[in-house]
Amino acid sequence: MLYKVLWFYIHLRQNTSHSTRKMNTENTKAQMRKGMLEYCIMLLLKRRACYANDIIGQLQDADMIIMEGTLYPLLNRLKKDGILKYEWQESTSGPPRKYYTLTSEGEDALKVLNQSWNEIANTVGKLHAELVQ
Repeated sequence: MLYKVLWFYIHLRQNTSHSTRKMNTENTKAQMRKGMLEYCIMLLLKRRACYANDIIGQLQDADMIIMEGTLYPLLNRLKKDGILKYEWQESTSGPPRKYYTLTSEGEDALKVLNQSWNEIANTVGKLHAELVQ
């Protein structure tokens, strides 16, 4: 999942003629956000059960913009993959809501992603530090 970001960047660099095309940084930024979205959702659900609009709000509070049209298919795929489960809960301000939580398989996957994130952050941190020296 996190490797999607690196794969995309490598793929973009290999398939772009440096002399004829400029890098589309907006597209790269969007692809990086997409690659991190799954991990960020899992981090939120590790803290507590959330419903979809709550997930969107927490991500927006953390400066990650996401639309419902992006979130719902991702939640459905993660549920299908056994990473998430949900239960319906009554709401005091409207219809019942689906509250998502991590399954035990999801918690195991999150541990792996945490390790991957640490490795990627360490690598990027080292490369970035070399640039600012």
